[in-house]
Amino acid sequence: MPEEIRPNVDFWRHVYGVWSRGQVAFHDDEHMGVIYEVATLPGPTQGGYTGYQKQWINAKEREYRWRLRELETKVRAGQTLTPADKALAAKFEKAGSIGYVYGASERLRSQRGLRERFRRGVEISGRYDPAFREIMRRYGVPEDLAYLPHVESSFQTNARSSVGAAGVWQFMPGTGRLYMDVNGTVDERLDPILAADGAARYLSSAYAKLGGWPLAITSYNHGVGGMTNAKAMYGNDIGRIVKGYDGKSFKFASRNFYAEFIAAREVASHANSYFPEGVHYDQPWPHDRLVLASSMPANHIANHYGVSTGTLASLNLHWRDRARSGQASLPSGTTVWLPAGTTRRVASQPPPYFGSTMIAANDSKPAQGRYRPPHASRRHAPSQCRPGRSPHGARQPARTHPLRRPPRSRSPPSRQQQRSRRPSPRSPRTSPSPPRTAQSPRPSSMWSSPRRPCIASQ
Repeated sequence: MPEEIRPNVDFWRHVYGVWSRGQVAFHDDEHMGVIYEVATLPGPTQGGYTGYQKQWINAKEREYRWRLRELETKVRAGQTLTPADKALAAKFEKAGSIGYVYGASERLRSQRGLRERFRRGVEISGRYDPAFREIMRRYGVPEDLAYLPHVESSFQTNARSSVGAAGVWQFMPGTGRLYMDVNGTVDERLDPILAADGAARYLSSAYAKLGGWPLAITSYNHGVGGMTNAKAMYGNDIGRIVKGYDGKSFKFASRNFYAEFIAAREVASHANSYFPEGVHYDQPWPHDRLVLASSMPANHIANHYGVSTGTLASLNLHWRDRARSGQASLPSGTTVWLPAGTTRRVASQPPPYFGSTMIAANDSKPAQGRYRPPHASRRHAPSQCRPGRSPHGARQPARTHPLRRPPRSRSPPSRQQQRSRRPSPRSPRTSPSPPRTAQSPRPSSMWSSPRRPCIASQ
C-alpha cells in the first residue's frame, strides 16, 4: 500500500468497521488523517438524518469553519495561539504539516459511520461470494475484486444512485449496455451474479489498457479515459495520482475509491475481529439457472415448471415490471433463475411460445391463468382482426349509419374500359393469381382458428 493513501485507508476502515451510524466524523476531505471530531448524533438513530440532526450538523460545520479560518489567520500572521487553537493545530502537525491549515475551512467534510450497514453487507455477501469468485477466476482477474460491492452498495440489491447507477455493482445504464442486457424488459444490472460477469469483463479490459490493478479499480469510478490521463502525468503510482492529479472530475469519490476498496477488503476479510457480536452469513445462492432458447412470457415459464410467477419474479431481480406482469415477453437468451431443484424435476426447456390466447366469447378479460399478449388491444390488433375483418381475415360487410345513404352499386366495366386497363408494354407483366375455388384452403394463421375469437372484436 503506498504511504500517500495510508491515512485514507485508515479513515475508511474506521467508517466501515468502527464508527456506528450514530456517530459523525468531521474531517479534512483532502488530508484524510486530519479528523477534528467524532461526535455522537443527538436524538434517535435512524436510516437518515432527522431535521434536527441536519441542523445540528450544519451548526457544527459552521463552528469548525470559523475556528479554522481564525487559526489560519493567526498562523499566517504569527500570532499567539490559544489552548483551543493549539489543540486544533496539533491535528495538522500529526497529519504531516501545520501548512495543511491553509484552505482547511473550505475542505471541511462530515462522514457518518457505516458499521451496521457494512456488517449487514458482509452477511449478504455470503449469498453471492462463491459465485463472484468463480466468475473472477473465469476471467483471470483477482478473486478479491469480489469485495468491490462493499464499496459500491454494501450488497444492497435495490441500491440506486442519484446519477442513475443501479444494482449491487452500480453500473451506469450506458456502461451496462456494453456488458449486459439493459432494455425495457430486463435490466441485468439489477441481478448481482449477471452484473458480476459484466464487472469482471470490464475490470479485465481496464487492466489490459491501464497496466495496473490500482488504476483499473479506480477506473471503475473514474473511467478508463480519466485514468489514462492520470497515468500520462504520474505513471502507475496510485499514491502520486491521489495526491497530485487534479483532473476535472477526479474529486473526493475518485480520489478515495481505491483506498475504500482496500479498507473494505480488510474489514470484510476479518469480519469476526471488527464485529465480535457475530456475523451470520447468508447461504450461498442455490437456485437453478435457465437460459431461454426462445422468447416467451413469464407465466409460460411458470406453467411449464409448476411454479408461480410471483416466485419467479422474486428470484429474477433483473425483470422489469413489464416482464413481471406479462405485458412483455422475455427475450431469447435471457437468464431465468428457478427454485433450487427445479431442473432436476423438469429437465426440459419450456416449449416455444406462439402467443395463443383463450378468451371467452362475451368476456373482454383474459381467461384465468392465461397470457394476453401486448398486441391484444383493438389499437394494436393485426389487420385481419381489425373492425371490418373476421377472425379468419375475410372482409365483413361494412356497417352503415341509419341516416346515411348506402353506397351505390357499380355496373360492370365496358369493353372499352377493360381494354384500357391492360398493362402497357413498359409495365411489368405479372401472372394472375389462380381463382380460389370452394375447395381451396384458406391461408393458415394463428389467428384464423374458429375456436379463437378475435381479441379486437370485443
